[in-house]
Amino acid sequence: MKNYFFFFTCSLLLLSVTSAFAQKAKQIEVEYADHFDIDEAKLPDVALLTGHVRVNHDGVIMTCNKAYFFKKENYLKAFGEFHMVQGDTLHMTSDYAEYNGNMKQAFATGKPVLRTPDMTLTTDTIHFDRNIQQAYYNSPGTIVNKENTLKSKSGRYYAKEKKFQFLTAVTITNPKYVIKSNHLDYYNNSGHAYLFGPSTITSDKDYIYTEKGFYDNKKNVGHFLNKSYIRYKDRLIEGDSLYYDRTREFASASRNVKITDSINKGLVKGHYAEIYKAKDSMFVTKRAVAINILENDSVFIHGKRLLITGKPENRILRAYNNARFYKSDMSGKCDSIHSSQKDALTKLIGRPVIWNGKNQMTGDVMHLIGNNNTEKLDSLKVLNNAFIIAKDTVGTGFNQVKGVNLYGKFKDNKLDEADVVKNTEIVYFMRNDKQELIGINKSVSSRINLKLKDNEIDEITQFDKPDSDLYPESKLPENARKLRGFVWREDERIKSKDDIFPEEENELDAKIQAEKKKADLKPAEPMKVRKETKDYDKNHPSESRSKQSQ
Repeated sequence: MKNYFFFFTCSLLLLSVTSAFAQKAKQIEVEYADHFDIDEAKLPDVALLTGHVRVNHDGVIMTCNKAYFFKKENYLKAFGEFHMVQGDTLHMTSDYAEYNGNMKQAFATGKPVLRTPDMTLTTDTIHFDRNIQQAYYNSPGTIVNKENTLKSKSGRYYAKEKKFQFLTAVTITNPKYVIKSNHLDYYNNSGHAYLFGPSTITSDKDYIYTEKGFYDNKKNVGHFLNKSYIRYKDRLIEGDSLYYDRTREFASASRNVKITDSINKGLVKGHYAEIYKAKDSMFVTKRAVAINILENDSVFIHGKRLLITGKPENRILRAYNNARFYKSDMSGKCDSIHSSQKDALTKLIGRPVIWNGKNQMTGDVMHLIGNNNTEKLDSLKVLNNAFIIAKDTVGTGFNQVKGVNLYGKFKDNKLDEADVVKNTEIVYFMRNDKQELIGINKSVSSRINLKLKDNEIDEITQFDKPDSDLYPESKLPENARKLRGFVWREDERIKSKDDIFPEEENELDAKIQAEKKKADLKPAEPMKVRKETKDYDKNHPSESRSKQSQ
């Protein structure tokens, strides 16, 4: 009894709602038909309309060859060349259609086509709800506009916003690229596409992946977030936020930027980067570092700014303003670094210093020369005011070698031998096998040859009539134990790859990582619709009027 009462109550409620809705709805008006027939015996309350049928419902005009009009139900079934027009901007045609005047809903099948001034939709079946101004389809459909062809398994069209929404496999084909996604909102008037979830943009020049992005199909610019990257033939660009301009072949990246050079085995990181593909140039800043692989020993190069230019085989790296570098057995710093891939030459300019093992080397300009075939360091040049300092193994003194220029040779990426030439001087603490101090050698000559073992001076040979004296420790005063120009820069030494970054850049990195961690905890959601998308027709009135007149 309770179930019956519940069913009866619901039925009454449904009938009252339907009745109230029907009372408010306008009746379908038959404006014209060649023939108007009623057969109450066969089809009570149904009119058969044939030949040039034209009906009107609340401003929407529908025409066809034949129709059944159900007056009480305010319902129309149309056959043959059905055509529905709303406001002269939305047209729907098909072989067969149904229209519910009470619900203001249309259903079209049999080669249905939905047209607006700027697009055409074809599919198997189209539903159109005038109350919310939305059309939808659940079968494979194709949308064609001036710039693109869109294909999807299902979709929904929002007439007021001129927007398509796809929640299943959709493909946008443009002469220059192809977009694929499972969740895409496409604004037909502006050509703006909003992508959510795994999505790709593919062309013959590049490949873009994003899980949250925006792309302007008219201006060919995009903005991508969430696990996004851009892949060129020789580079992979990653970052928390990517901007892309296809016309200019320009990309910029912000926060946790990572650029991989697949040809030169290089990697560049930072928190802001600009990449000009056509010019083969790249600018990176905000905790910028370039990482090069040399025989499984990475070289880390930092500068406040990094500029990388040239094609892969002739690439040049410039690091400037407080430049620093680090590898496992060598580190250094200077005002700027200039490194040429073609010449395998790295120049350290502006108060350069290199730490190799226990040795500190300084000079006006330093050159590190590599071997592109072996990918190992080959030689070293220190030009003008060459100075080597190494702390004495036991005491507090310093072993020193000084000259005008220094020329060194590497073996297995370790400094093996060095020649110091012109006006050379030495201060050396000589010890026996028990590490007891024999005396302090102080000498001058025209040339010195150094043999190194495990990055420490092992042998010293002087040439061309050296003038040498060996002083007992007590006989050589402290101020005479240091050569002119002595500067011990141990407090500046780069001891790890993390030391290449100044404190303020590490603070910036910590802040960015904290913000990213906080953002990652939030649930994923599509990108907000931009103001430029919402105001497109307002900002392009002439374009909108020309479409309406077509």
